[in-house]
Amino acid sequence: MDTNSYIAFLVVGVILVAIDGQIIYRSGRRYLERSHGDSGAGASMARLVTVLFHLVVLGLLMLISTVDVGETQTEGVVLRLGIVLLVLAAAHGVTMAILARIKDSQVQEQLAEELANPNPAVRHEQPPEPSVDKTPTTTTNPPPPYLAP
Repeated sequence: MDTNSYIAFLVVGVILVAIDGQIIYRSGRRYLERSHGDSGAGASMARLVTVLFHLVVLGLLMLISTVDVGETQTEGVVLRLGIVLLVLAAAHGVTMAILARIKDSQVQEQLAEELANPNPAVRHEQPPEPSVDKTPTTTTNPPPPYLAP
């Protein structure tokens, strides 16, 4: 593979990895924040998982770039990009499984905490007032039929 094909492959591959990594980070952050309620913890866990995703996939991209496939330059680039897309899809699936496992552990922590403290602070709520018309009744203003004696 000549230098131009090699650089084109690497640029396209890095762009694909960066786009997918950003999708994982943004979606994963919201996914984890909803389960735990703490935006800082959700964002940091999503960031750690995304960094792992980027490092693994970029490393695989670099390894794939050294493999000699195809008879022509164009065929080699297309085959390598196909391999990169398959690896990217597999890595995306694994990353989503990791995020789901993190969320499950957060939910289990919350349940364990709720079970450990079964009596949360007692709320002093006022009972709702009955919806009765308190206007004085006169002969010109008779009570509604449901309140009539």
